[in-house]
Amino acid sequence: MCNCDDPNHKHGKISRRAALRGGLAATAAAATTATTASAQTASPYADPENSVLPPSNMKLDLSRAALVVTDPQVDFLSPDGVTWGVVGASVTENNTVENIETLFKAAKAADITVAVSPHYYYPTDHGWKFEGALEKLMHKIGMFDRPGPLNLEGFDGSGADWMPQYKKYINDGKTIVTSPHKVYGNDTNDLSLQLRKQGVDQVILSGMSANLCTESHMRELIEQGFEVAVVKDATAAAIIPDGDGYLAALTNFRFIANAVWSTQEAVAMIEAAS
Repeated sequence: MCNCDDPNHKHGKISRRAALRGGLAATAAAATTATTASAQTASPYADPENSVLPPSNMKLDLSRAALVVTDPQVDFLSPDGVTWGVVGASVTENNTVENIETLFKAAKAADITVAVSPHYYYPTDHGWKFEGALEKLMHKIGMFDRPGPLNLEGFDGSGADWMPQYKKYINDGKTIVTSPHKVYGNDTNDLSLQLRKQGVDQVILSGMSANLCTESHMRELIEQGFEVAVVKDATAAAIIPDGDGYLAALTNFRFIANAVWSTQEAVAMIEAAS
């Protein structure tokens, strides 16, 4: 432990993040146990046996398609992130980290547009006069914090940074990194503009987290006239006593998206259209 009296000292920040991760893990324990017990009988995430929804007829045209990844960041996808205690079980079950990388690889191999929509908070964002429940939590635990929009001090390896295995895809000089979204959806950043400027109107959507940023991006893109396929196992969500975020999102993906694919299906679609 650090004996430094300075509350802003780096070691103090690490200890606080570790404590917050532990608190979130304890909060989620009961829900995780219940979910595990349920999974031993029948998965609540399985495709319905008697779906009454019309089947998807979405076909990829790579000349106008893009892979969009929301929040591929440490705080959501790593055991070192502040939310791992509540999202870790879902990320692990879905193989989310690896599936997102598989999509990056396939998109880069096909030379299609790739865009990342990140979540950052700057000091001024912590002065908001009102917030929703999850906004309050994210601000409280320092999620996605950066010292400022023009300052990368402390960014490398922080909770706001990209997952290490994704950096070679994101930092290749070709991937679009949009301005940050501030709540959940891309209506507060330049994603739609960037995609339109690339002639894109089909989106393969993945990232974190399912019922928050990913679902909000799906909704906004649909409203903006994009054709959207959500990759259901390249996302995940919090499972807490208040609800299963992944199950909630999966329902809405099926109801709203133009297609819901597995990672394997998405890669097959990309390769078939190449």
